[in-house]
Amino acid sequence: MVFYSILPSPYQRDLFFELSRCAEIDLTVYYLEPACADSPWPEKPLQPYEHILPGFHLAWGLSRFHLNWHFPSTTQADVVVLNGYMNLTTQLLLRLQAKKVPCIFWGEKMVGSSEGIKGKLQKYLADSLKYCRAIAAIGTKAQQDYQQRFPDQPIFNIPYYCDLKAFSQNLPQRPRNPVTILFCGQMIGRKGVDILLQAFNHLIQSGYNARLLLVGREAELPQLLEILPEKTLHNLEYAGFQSPENLPEFFRKADLFVLPSRYDGWGVVVNQAIGSGLPVICSDGVGAGHDLIKPGENGDLFPNGNVEALAEVLMSYLQQPDKIKSASLLSLKKAKEISPAMGAQKWVEVFHKLTGKEIQCSIIK
Repeated sequence: MVFYSILPSPYQRDLFFELSRCAEIDLTVYYLEPACADSPWPEKPLQPYEHILPGFHLAWGLSRFHLNWHFPSTTQADVVVLNGYMNLTTQLLLRLQAKKVPCIFWGEKMVGSSEGIKGKLQKYLADSLKYCRAIAAIGTKAQQDYQQRFPDQPIFNIPYYCDLKAFSQNLPQRPRNPVTILFCGQMIGRKGVDILLQAFNHLIQSGYNARLLLVGREAELPQLLEILPEKTLHNLEYAGFQSPENLPEFFRKADLFVLPSRYDGWGVVVNQAIGSGLPVICSDGVGAGHDLIKPGENGDLFPNGNVEALAEVLMSYLQQPDKIKSASLLSLKKAKEISPAMGAQKWVEVFHKLTGKEIQCSIIK
């Protein structure tokens, strides 16, 4: 079984490691590049089944187009899984390999097409997914999107799964006073940081005792902070970008987690927050929110871009400390369902459906 992915992201590597532990799976993973400036994870040694393909990429706005070479032969593979359609390498593999070996595309919900030449290019590249034997959608929202676009293909729901053990250790008693609200991600408009800052400012100006902890790349944060009153800034802490190994420490400092993104195909930080036993509040533009949050139980969803709605949800938790405690327990219960081993089992089931081959994977079970 061969995976082609963009780069060695920690959450995908957790899944690949679990698949590699299955004795009946001969796993190979190829990455199109070793690292990316937008995701500056510390480089770690590759596993024997992981390889970096030679090549380069071209940037066009926020899009990156990869071109790689020295493709190994996949004619002996039972299944090839491709992650990311907006690059030339995946396009070549889809249009050349899909006729020889069953290919699965694994991706998040597609964003709306751009205008002009770029929009036409996106439509052309997306059309190549018709060559896939099946599509593994990352989350329920993505599954619905692909079912509309490709009604004749099997569509499976296989979200991201990551190792949460470090997040679930040494958890504090919650809630504390003051309640600490955590955001983890890039400080950019797409992540809705401005929405969170406005809602938090409303809480502070209304007399609530709360803190806001921001973790992630600075990006647009200085401009966003300029308009906040001193009283609000006094209750805010910016901890900067943190490596994956340091993140559990910051999640332990929090009592609530908020991801107010205008758009997030998935949002692995939601997995991490649930693993940390945090109530999670997401906009309905976050893919993970629709699969991992049960509104009113382990968190809540609010309408995308609605500052007032977010402020009201936050106030409901600040006014009811017991709500934080019960939601925390339900998040920890949910965390047991989203381990990499569970994700690996889902992939094994898909492989069986497409190839007809029984895979006895005792380690996963």
